[in-house]
Amino acid sequence: MATTKEQFSGQAAPELLAAMRSIAEAKGCDFEATLEEAMQEYVASREEPKVRPEVMAHYQASVEKNQRLGELLAQ
Repeated sequence: MATTKEQFSGQAAPELLAAMRSIAEAKGCDFEATLEEAMQEYVASREEPKVRPEVMAHYQASVEKNQRLGELLAQ
């Protein structure tokens, strides 16, 4: 299935554009595909939880372990 693309224009620092072009060339992709991939990764990074699951599990275990202490401190 073909996806619809929308053309846009923008500006960026020359060093950033050069780095993107270099990455695209190293991957054997065109600049537009590399830019789109970077944009997708940026959007995904904003949508995904920032805390790793194992860190959250450790935090939750600590809260449960110290629940009574938390209650006492809240008084």
